[in-house]
Amino acid sequence: MSINLVEKFKDQQVLSKLKSRDKEAFIKVYDESVNDIYRFVYFKIGNKEEANDLTSMIFLKAWNHIQNKSLEDAKTLRALLYKIARNTIIDHYRESGNKITASLDDEEHKIEVIDESVNPAEKLDQNANLDLIKSKLPLLKEEYREVIIMKFINDLTLEEIADISGKSKGNVRVLLHRAINALRELVL
Repeated sequence: MSINLVEKFKDQQVLSKLKSRDKEAFIKVYDESVNDIYRFVYFKIGNKEEANDLTSMIFLKAWNHIQNKSLEDAKTLRALLYKIARNTIIDHYRESGNKITASLDDEEHKIEVIDESVNPAEKLDQNANLDLIKSKLPLLKEEYREVIIMKFINDLTLEEIADISGKSKGNVRVLLHRAINALRELVL
């Protein structure tokens, strides 16, 4: 079996357990997903305390959703969590009226990607390029920034992004293409 099929089968098993309101299954989902959801929220919010609060709220909403609904509308568990996260962030901004900021790291928790095959000169170029991209990301439209974060930061598939955003896979592909082009124009 391919890894994708194994993951889908595992996801369906967990969804089945959650449909029967299995608390242990939810705790396992929480443990496996909390860091990814926090990272998604943090990149959208840019504030650690608010991101922690919203992440907790997202999992509480997910548990309530599981308790109150049949989960028949959930294609994947991951997509369900990101959909709840996205809607919670939207609600947060509606209530607070804050301007959206994005940050790829903060001073305490730098994101480092280590590629040992790159020589030091190339690494300096990559760091300069990453800093440039990070500085330009907040300048993108919210829609573009969101799809870039979901695809490249949180490593979601086009299908998952489509499910989360309520758009077709084709629309997401076009949106991602436009977002990358807009980012490229800002960087070049």
